[in-house]
Amino acid sequence: MTGALALVLIAAAAVIAWIVAGPQILARRRARHRVAALGEADRMYLRRRVPSYRFMPADLQRRLEGLVNVFLSEKEFVGCQGLQMTRPMQLSIAAQACLLVLGRDEHVYDHLRTILVYPSQFVVHEQWHDEDGVVTEEERILAGQAWDVSRVVLSWEDVAARAPDSEAYNVVIHEFAHYLDHEGGGPDGTPLLGDREEHARWASVFQAEFDALRAAVDRGEETFLDAYAAEDEAEFFAVASEAFFEAPRELARRHAPLYGQLRSYYRLDPAGWAA
Repeated sequence: MTGALALVLIAAAAVIAWIVAGPQILARRRARHRVAALGEADRMYLRRRVPSYRFMPADLQRRLEGLVNVFLSEKEFVGCQGLQMTRPMQLSIAAQACLLVLGRDEHVYDHLRTILVYPSQFVVHEQWHDEDGVVTEEERILAGQAWDVSRVVLSWEDVAARAPDSEAYNVVIHEFAHYLDHEGGGPDGTPLLGDREEHARWASVFQAEFDALRAAVDRGEETFLDAYAAEDEAEFFAVASEAFFEAPRELARRHAPLYGQLRSYYRLDPAGWAA
């Protein structure tokens, strides 16, 4: 056996061993992180920065802390344009992202690898091809973008901003809702769901709510959900998710069917948490 062939066989054996043992190693590592509590300084920061954490029951607080530990251990945070990523910055993004999977079994954005964070809003160059093959180029200024299931881009200025109490604005929740939408094969406003019956309920409620919002925006009416949600179904899901976590009682009062569908999907009832 030549040396080169031996190296190939060793490498192949290592790959096979990882395929077999890798999921078990990952599961054990995640289990350790899930049961580890955050330090008191981290908890105090979350109480200030993430109101949902302050209001939720103690058992959900502990579960969120475990998810945050997993998130921080597995994802890479990259500061762009000279931005230095600190522990509180990472903690803020991780906690808000993990809110969306708090009620879901074992989900911690498994395919996500990197969170790119700019100091403020950033410029994205895009090309559009219409059905006639005409190419249109444009520049967009964004506060966040979920490119695919491996990367999410955020503006720290927008992450740190707090909207007025009358508004439901949260760029982290918005972009990670888009991430979940991508998981469902989108973005088309339909995240990964269960059986055909669940798909039918989702489509019925969301289409009716989306059509009603678009009609209200076209009439120039003031709406509780931001008018940006009328852009398309994907933006509607992301904006509705912001409202679900940031203004749950108001969403439940104004859009009960929509709140009920999101409650079923996220397996959480933030409107019922003590305020």
